[in-house]
Amino acid sequence: MLKFRFLFLIAVSPIFTGGIASACMTQAPIDLHDVEYADVVIVGTVANYQIVRDPTAREFHKKLMAKMKDPPKSLKNVSGFMSDYARFDIVVDHALTGAAPKTVAVTWDNSTFGEPDHLPSGLLLFALRKSHSKIPPLRGPSATVLPNREPNLLTLLQAPCARPFMFENSSEQALRVRQILASSAK
Repeated sequence: MLKFRFLFLIAVSPIFTGGIASACMTQAPIDLHDVEYADVVIVGTVANYQIVRDPTAREFHKKLMAKMKDPPKSLKNVSGFMSDYARFDIVVDHALTGAAPKTVAVTWDNSTFGEPDHLPSGLLLFALRKSHSKIPPLRGPSATVLPNREPNLLTLLQAPCARPFMFENSSEQALRVRQILASSAK
């Protein structure tokens, strides 16, 4: 019975975040040249940030807990699921590449690490891609990439297992992204 429980936990752990495991063994270093995968690069501020919780995953979890005689504490205390994602607006200050309206609705599936409760305030540089655009390659030993739940919206650019392309506007990373964009435009 213990062997079955252990195998079961390994099998279902990739669907939970904040409880058992993430889909990445380690965080991969970000490659700022991945900005070339972006359809739009803008500077703006975050508004209306929210985490969209997956009701199907929660219902599955609830039924799973009801079937288990003595579920492990780690399964009882699950706070997020990999199929959860964030949705927010970016109030655009200016576009570096691509066209952007005054406000851009964006999704972000940080499924490999879970979405934070809030995003930083102030001017940020964002690299965004269309849902059908190519994503940067995997740079870590493992990852889970789920389909975009709102394919009509732009999504935050992020290579699997790496940090997203969201930087404080005056940061070193934002400066380097601008340099990469300038040199690729030549």
